[in-house]
Amino acid sequence: MRVAILGAGMIGAVHRRAALLAGAQVVGVLASSPESSRRAAEQWGVTALESIDDLAALAPDVVHVCSPNGLHVEHAEAALAAGAHVICEKPLSVDSAQAERLAAAAERAKKIATVPFVYRFHPLVRELRARVQAGEFGAWQLLHGSYLQDWLLSPSATSWRVDPALGGASRTFADIGSHWCDLMEFVTGERIASVNAEMTTTIAERAGVAVTTEDAAIVTFRTESGVLGSVTTSQVSAGRKNRLWFEFDGATRSAVFDQENPETVWLGSATSTEILHRDPSTGSPEQRRLSSLPAGHAQGYAQCFENFVADTYAAVRGESPEGLPTFADGVRSARIVDAVVESARTGTRVVVDH
Repeated sequence: MRVAILGAGMIGAVHRRAALLAGAQVVGVLASSPESSRRAAEQWGVTALESIDDLAALAPDVVHVCSPNGLHVEHAEAALAAGAHVICEKPLSVDSAQAERLAAAAERAKKIATVPFVYRFHPLVRELRARVQAGEFGAWQLLHGSYLQDWLLSPSATSWRVDPALGGASRTFADIGSHWCDLMEFVTGERIASVNAEMTTTIAERAGVAVTTEDAAIVTFRTESGVLGSVTTSQVSAGRKNRLWFEFDGATRSAVFDQENPETVWLGSATSTEILHRDPSTGSPEQRRLSSLPAGHAQGYAQCFENFVADTYAAVRGESPEGLPTFADGVRSARIVDAVVESARTGTRVVVDH
Protein backbone atom coordinates (compact mmCIF):
# COMPACT_ATOMS: atom_id res chain seq x y z
CA MET A 1 0.00 0.00 0.00
CA ARG A 2 1.63 3.26 -1.19
CA VAL A 3 0.47 6.21 0.89
CA ALA A 4 0.73 10.01 0.63
CA ILE A 5 0.03 12.30 3.58
CA LEU A 6 -1.28 15.85 3.11
CA GLY A 7 -0.38 17.78 6.23
CA ALA A 8 2.74 17.28 8.33
CA GLY A 9 1.61 18.59 11.70
CA MET A 10 0.75 16.60 14.84
CA ILE A 11 -2.12 14.69 13.28
CA GLY A 12 -0.14 14.01 10.10
CA ALA A 13 2.53 12.34 12.21
CA VAL A 14 -0.13 10.23 13.93
CA HIS A 15 -1.44 9.10 10.54
CA ARG A 16 2.08 8.29 9.35
CA ARG A 17 2.80 6.12 12.37
CA ALA A 18 -0.46 4.21 12.00
CA ALA A 19 0.14 3.75 8.26
CA LEU A 20 3.61 2.31 8.84
CA LEU A 21 2.35 -0.04 11.55
CA ALA A 22 -0.34 -1.25 9.15
CA GLY A 23 2.37 -2.19 6.67
CA ALA A 24 2.04 0.72 4.25
CA GLN A 25 4.88 2.52 2.51
CA VAL A 26 4.65 6.29 2.93
CA VAL A 27 5.88 7.73 -0.37
CA GLY A 28 5.04 11.44 -0.24
CA VAL A 29 4.11 14.39 1.93
CA LEU A 30 2.64 17.85 1.34
CA ALA A 31 2.94 20.40 4.14
CA SER A 32 1.89 24.05 4.47
CA SER A 33 4.68 25.36 2.23
CA PRO A 34 7.28 23.93 -0.15
CA GLU A 35 9.94 24.50 2.50
CA SER A 36 7.91 22.67 5.14
CA SER A 37 7.21 19.86 2.66
CA ARG A 38 10.92 19.42 1.98
CA ARG A 39 11.71 19.47 5.69
CA ALA A 40 9.06 16.84 6.48
CA ALA A 41 10.10 14.73 3.48
CA GLU A 42 13.70 14.72 4.67
CA GLN A 43 12.66 13.63 8.16
CA TRP A 44 10.34 10.92 6.85
CA GLY A 45 12.54 9.75 3.95
CA VAL A 46 9.83 10.36 1.33
CA THR A 47 9.10 12.57 -1.69
CA ALA A 48 8.22 16.22 -1.04
CA LEU A 49 5.19 17.45 -2.97
CA GLU A 50 5.53 21.05 -4.07
CA SER A 51 1.76 21.45 -4.48
CA ILE A 52 -1.43 19.40 -4.59
CA ASP A 53 -0.97 19.19 -8.38
CA ASP A 54 1.99 16.83 -7.84
CA LEU A 55 -0.26 14.18 -6.31
CA ALA A 56 -1.37 12.61 -9.59
CA ALA A 57 2.20 11.90 -10.71
CA LEU A 58 2.94 10.20 -7.38
CA ALA A 59 -0.07 7.86 -7.90
CA PRO A 60 -0.52 6.67 -4.29
CA ASP A 61 -2.99 3.93 -3.39
CA VAL A 62 -4.28 5.87 -0.37
CA VAL A 63 -4.12 9.56 0.52
CA HIS A 64 -4.41 10.72 4.14
CA VAL A 65 -5.85 14.27 4.25
CA CYS A 66 -4.55 15.88 7.45
CA SER A 67 -4.60 19.53 6.35
CA PRO A 68 -6.69 22.37 7.89
CA ASN A 69 -10.45 21.93 7.61
CA GLY A 70 -10.85 24.53 4.87
CA LEU A 71 -8.58 22.51 2.56
CA HIS A 72 -10.24 19.12 3.07
CA VAL A 73 -12.53 19.28 0.05
CA GLU A 74 -9.82 20.47 -2.34
CA HIS A 75 -7.33 17.89 -1.10
CA ALA A 76 -9.76 14.96 -0.96
CA GLU A 77 -11.07 15.73 -4.45
CA ALA A 78 -7.49 15.86 -5.75
CA ALA A 79 -6.82 12.48 -4.13
CA LEU A 80 -9.89 10.95 -5.76
CA ALA A 81 -8.92 12.47 -9.12
CA ALA A 82 -5.50 10.83 -8.72
CA GLY A 83 -7.26 7.46 -8.38
CA ALA A 84 -6.58 7.06 -4.66
CA HIS A 85 -8.68 5.88 -1.77
CA VAL A 86 -9.01 8.58 0.91
CA ILE A 87 -8.79 8.99 4.66
CA CYS A 88 -9.91 12.55 5.46
CA GLU A 89 -9.70 14.14 8.88
CA LYS A 90 -12.88 15.47 10.46
CA PRO A 91 -14.76 17.62 10.03
CA LEU A 92 -15.04 16.43 6.44
CA SER A 93 -15.59 20.04 5.38
CA VAL A 94 -16.59 23.38 6.85
CA ASP A 95 -20.27 22.81 5.98
CA SER A 96 -22.59 19.95 5.14
CA ALA A 97 -23.14 20.94 1.49
CA GLN A 98 -19.43 20.52 0.74
CA ALA A 99 -19.32 17.30 2.77
CA GLU A 100 -22.19 15.93 0.67
CA ARG A 101 -20.33 16.89 -2.52
CA LEU A 102 -17.24 15.07 -1.32
CA ALA A 103 -19.15 11.92 -0.33
CA ALA A 104 -20.83 11.88 -3.74
CA ALA A 105 -17.46 12.22 -5.48
CA ALA A 106 -16.06 9.27 -3.53
CA GLU A 107 -19.10 7.17 -4.39
CA ARG A 108 -18.80 8.01 -8.10
CA ALA A 109 -15.11 7.11 -8.01
CA LYS A 110 -15.95 3.81 -6.23
CA LYS A 111 -13.21 4.46 -3.68
CA ILE A 112 -12.98 3.66 0.01
CA ALA A 113 -13.36 6.96 1.86
CA THR A 114 -13.18 7.08 5.64
CA VAL A 115 -13.16 9.62 8.48
CA PRO A 116 -11.14 9.04 11.68
CA PHE A 117 -13.84 8.91 14.32
CA VAL A 118 -11.26 6.79 16.09
CA TYR A 119 -12.86 6.61 19.53
CA ARG A 120 -15.12 3.95 18.01
CA PHE A 121 -12.04 1.74 18.11
CA HIS A 122 -11.66 1.55 21.87
CA PRO A 123 -12.31 -2.15 22.62
CA LEU A 124 -14.67 -1.34 25.49
CA VAL A 125 -16.69 0.99 23.25
CA ARG A 126 -17.28 -2.02 20.99
CA GLU A 127 -18.16 -4.10 24.06
CA LEU A 128 -20.80 -1.58 25.10
CA ARG A 129 -22.19 -1.44 21.57
CA ALA A 130 -22.50 -5.23 21.45
CA ARG A 131 -24.32 -5.23 24.80
CA VAL A 132 -26.68 -2.50 23.59
CA GLN A 133 -27.47 -4.52 20.48
CA ALA A 134 -28.14 -7.54 22.70
CA GLY A 135 -30.76 -5.51 24.60
CA GLU A 136 -28.87 -5.38 27.90
CA PHE A 137 -29.68 -1.73 28.67
CA GLY A 138 -33.35 -1.56 27.77
CA ALA A 139 -35.02 1.59 26.47
CA TRP A 140 -32.85 4.69 26.79
CA GLN A 141 -33.84 7.14 29.53
CA LEU A 142 -31.12 9.79 29.16
CA LEU A 143 -27.95 10.26 27.09
CA HIS A 144 -25.44 12.76 28.45
CA GLY A 145 -21.76 13.59 28.65
CA SER A 146 -18.97 16.00 27.83
CA TYR A 147 -15.74 16.47 25.92
CA LEU A 148 -13.38 18.84 27.73
CA GLN A 149 -9.89 20.13 26.88
CA ASP A 150 -7.71 23.00 28.09
CA TRP A 151 -5.24 23.58 25.25
CA LEU A 152 -6.75 27.00 24.45
CA LEU A 153 -7.12 28.13 28.06
CA SER A 154 -4.37 30.76 27.78
CA PRO A 155 -5.17 33.98 25.87
CA SER A 156 -1.77 33.60 24.20
CA ALA A 157 -2.65 30.18 22.80
CA THR A 158 -3.91 30.09 19.23
CA SER A 159 -4.10 27.87 16.17
CA TRP A 160 -5.39 27.84 12.61
CA ARG A 161 -8.53 26.27 14.11
CA VAL A 162 -9.43 29.65 15.68
CA ASP A 163 -9.74 31.24 12.21
CA PRO A 164 -13.16 30.46 10.69
CA ALA A 165 -11.69 30.83 7.18
CA LEU A 166 -9.52 27.79 7.88
CA GLY A 167 -11.46 25.92 10.55
CA GLY A 168 -15.09 26.76 9.82
CA ALA A 169 -17.86 28.59 11.65
CA SER A 170 -17.68 26.22 14.63
CA ARG A 171 -14.43 25.39 16.39
CA THR A 172 -14.94 23.53 19.66
CA PHE A 173 -18.11 21.68 18.76
CA ALA A 174 -16.99 20.80 15.21
CA ASP A 175 -13.59 19.68 16.47
CA ILE A 176 -14.52 17.60 19.51
CA GLY A 177 -18.30 17.66 19.88
CA SER A 178 -18.45 15.85 16.56
CA HIS A 179 -16.53 12.96 18.13
CA TRP A 180 -18.92 12.77 21.07
CA CYS A 181 -22.03 12.77 18.89
CA ASP A 182 -20.61 10.12 16.57
CA LEU A 183 -19.73 7.94 19.55
CA MET A 184 -23.16 8.38 21.12
CA GLU A 185 -24.97 7.40 17.94
CA PHE A 186 -22.56 4.51 17.28
CA VAL A 187 -22.97 2.97 20.73
CA THR A 188 -26.66 3.61 21.43
CA GLY A 189 -28.15 3.28 17.96
CA GLU A 190 -30.01 6.57 18.53
CA ARG A 191 -29.85 9.43 16.01
CA ILE A 192 -30.01 13.11 16.91
CA ALA A 193 -33.17 14.66 15.44
CA SER A 194 -33.02 18.22 16.80
CA VAL A 195 -30.70 20.42 18.83
CA ASN A 196 -30.82 23.46 21.08
CA ALA A 197 -27.37 25.01 21.43
CA GLU A 198 -25.61 27.77 23.34
CA MET A 199 -22.04 28.82 22.56
CA THR A 200 -19.62 31.11 24.38
CA THR A 201 -16.35 32.78 23.47
CA THR A 202 -14.53 33.40 26.74
CA ILE A 203 -11.31 34.80 25.23
CA ALA A 204 -12.19 37.64 22.89
CA GLU A 205 -8.75 38.08 21.34
CA ARG A 206 -5.83 35.76 20.61
CA ALA A 207 -2.47 36.91 19.28
CA GLY A 208 -3.99 40.32 18.54
CA VAL A 209 -6.83 38.87 16.44
CA ALA A 210 -10.51 39.00 17.43
CA VAL A 211 -11.98 35.54 18.07
CA THR A 212 -15.34 34.69 16.52
CA THR A 213 -15.41 30.93 17.07
CA GLU A 214 -16.62 29.35 20.30
CA ASP A 215 -14.44 28.26 23.23
CA ALA A 216 -17.25 26.17 24.71
CA ALA A 217 -20.74 24.97 23.85
CA ILE A 218 -23.63 23.23 25.54
CA VAL A 219 -26.08 21.31 23.37
CA THR A 220 -29.32 19.63 24.39
CA PHE A 221 -30.92 17.30 21.88
CA ARG A 222 -33.76 14.93 21.18
CA THR A 223 -33.23 11.74 19.24
CA GLU A 224 -35.54 10.43 16.53
CA SER A 225 -37.16 8.13 19.10
CA GLY A 226 -37.64 11.02 21.54
CA VAL A 227 -34.79 10.37 24.00
CA LEU A 228 -33.43 13.49 25.74
CA GLY A 229 -29.69 14.13 25.76
CA SER A 230 -27.02 16.75 26.35
CA VAL A 231 -23.32 17.30 25.71
CA THR A 232 -20.94 19.97 27.01
CA THR A 233 -17.80 20.76 25.01
CA SER A 234 -14.91 23.02 25.95
CA GLN A 235 -11.35 23.83 24.98
CA VAL A 236 -10.86 26.09 28.03
CA SER A 237 -11.44 23.71 30.98
CA ALA A 238 -8.31 23.86 33.11
CA GLY A 239 -6.72 20.49 33.77
CA ARG A 240 -8.85 18.60 31.27
CA LYS A 241 -6.54 17.36 28.52
CA ASN A 242 -8.79 15.16 26.45
CA ARG A 243 -11.71 14.07 28.60
CA LEU A 244 -14.36 12.55 26.38
CA TRP A 245 -16.89 11.18 28.88
CA PHE A 246 -20.37 9.77 28.51
CA GLU A 247 -23.12 8.20 30.58
CA PHE A 248 -25.92 6.37 28.79
CA ASP A 249 -28.82 5.52 31.10
CA GLY A 250 -31.16 2.71 30.10
CA ALA A 251 -34.28 1.25 31.69
CA THR A 252 -32.30 -1.65 33.15
CA ARG A 253 -28.63 -0.60 33.11
CA SER A 254 -26.40 2.44 32.72
CA ALA A 255 -22.90 2.71 31.29
CA VAL A 256 -20.11 5.25 31.87
CA PHE A 257 -16.98 5.57 29.70
CA ASP A 258 -14.07 7.99 30.11
CA GLN A 259 -11.64 8.19 27.19
CA GLU A 260 -8.82 9.21 29.52
CA ASN A 261 -9.30 5.91 31.38
CA PRO A 262 -10.31 3.60 28.53
CA GLU A 263 -9.34 0.30 30.14
CA THR A 264 -12.53 0.20 32.22
CA VAL A 265 -16.20 1.09 31.98
CA TRP A 266 -18.69 1.49 34.82
CA LEU A 267 -21.93 -0.47 34.59
CA GLY A 268 -24.82 0.13 36.95
CA SER A 269 -28.26 -1.28 37.67
CA ALA A 270 -30.87 -0.56 40.37
CA THR A 271 -29.29 -3.21 42.62
CA SER A 272 -25.57 -3.28 41.75
CA THR A 273 -22.60 -1.64 40.08
CA GLU A 274 -19.51 -3.16 38.51
CA ILE A 275 -16.28 -2.13 36.82
CA LEU A 276 -15.70 -3.96 33.54
CA HIS A 277 -12.05 -4.29 32.45
CA ARG A 278 -10.79 -4.64 28.90
CA ASP A 279 -9.76 -8.25 28.39
CA PRO A 280 -9.04 -9.90 25.03
CA SER A 281 -9.99 -13.28 26.48
CA THR A 282 -13.61 -12.29 27.24
CA GLY A 283 -16.45 -10.26 25.84
CA SER A 284 -17.70 -9.53 22.34
CA PRO A 285 -15.80 -10.55 19.19
CA GLU A 286 -15.06 -6.90 18.35
CA GLN A 287 -13.74 -6.17 21.84
CA ARG A 288 -11.39 -9.13 21.46
CA ARG A 289 -10.37 -8.23 17.91
CA LEU A 290 -9.40 -4.67 18.80
CA SER A 291 -7.55 -5.63 21.99
CA SER A 292 -4.02 -5.69 20.66
CA LEU A 293 -2.40 -5.83 24.12
CA PRO A 294 -2.97 -8.26 26.99
CA ALA A 295 -5.30 -7.28 29.83
CA GLY A 296 -3.62 -4.92 32.29
CA HIS A 297 -1.39 -3.39 29.59
CA ALA A 298 -3.04 -0.07 28.83
CA GLN A 299 -4.34 0.63 25.35
CA GLY A 300 -5.34 4.11 24.29
CA TYR A 301 -5.64 6.65 21.48
CA ALA A 302 -2.65 5.36 19.52
CA GLN A 303 -4.09 1.85 19.28
CA CYS A 304 -7.47 3.29 18.27
CA PHE A 305 -5.82 5.11 15.41
CA GLU A 306 -3.80 2.05 14.41
CA ASN A 307 -6.94 -0.08 14.30
CA PHE A 308 -8.85 2.55 12.32
CA VAL A 309 -6.14 2.82 9.66
CA ALA A 310 -5.66 -0.94 9.52
CA ASP A 311 -9.41 -1.42 9.01
CA THR A 312 -9.46 1.23 6.27
CA TYR A 313 -6.66 -0.58 4.45
CA ALA A 314 -8.54 -3.85 4.93
CA ALA A 315 -11.55 -2.26 3.22
CA VAL A 316 -9.29 -1.16 0.36
CA ARG A 317 -8.26 -4.81 -0.01
CA GLY A 318 -11.93 -5.79 -0.30
CA GLU A 319 -12.71 -6.79 3.28
CA SER A 320 -15.69 -5.48 5.28
CA PRO A 321 -14.51 -4.53 8.79
CA GLU A 322 -17.19 -3.78 11.38
CA GLY A 323 -17.89 -0.18 12.40
CA LEU A 324 -15.65 1.59 9.88
CA PRO A 325 -16.58 5.33 9.80
CA THR A 326 -17.04 6.48 6.21
CA PHE A 327 -17.67 9.75 4.38
CA ALA A 328 -21.40 9.12 5.02
CA ASP A 329 -20.63 9.43 8.73
CA GLY A 330 -18.67 12.61 7.95
CA VAL A 331 -21.73 14.05 6.19
CA ARG A 332 -23.90 13.06 9.15
CA SER A 333 -21.54 14.87 11.51
CA ALA A 334 -21.44 17.98 9.31
CA ARG A 335 -25.24 18.18 9.35
CA ILE A 336 -25.29 18.02 13.15
CA VAL A 337 -22.62 20.76 13.34
CA ASP A 338 -24.62 22.95 10.94
CA ALA A 339 -27.72 22.54 13.11
CA VAL A 340 -25.77 23.39 16.28
CA VAL A 341 -24.31 26.55 14.69
CA GLU A 342 -27.75 27.63 13.45
CA SER A 343 -29.36 26.98 16.84
CA ALA A 344 -26.72 29.00 18.67
CA ARG A 345 -27.08 31.83 16.14
CA THR A 346 -30.87 32.02 16.26
CA GLY A 347 -31.55 30.91 19.83
CA THR A 348 -34.06 28.34 18.60
CA ARG A 349 -34.33 24.57 18.39
CA VAL A 350 -33.16 23.37 14.98
CA VAL A 351 -34.01 20.13 13.23
CA VAL A 352 -31.00 18.18 11.93
CA ASP A 353 -31.14 17.76 8.14
CA HIS A 354 -31.50 14.08 7.27
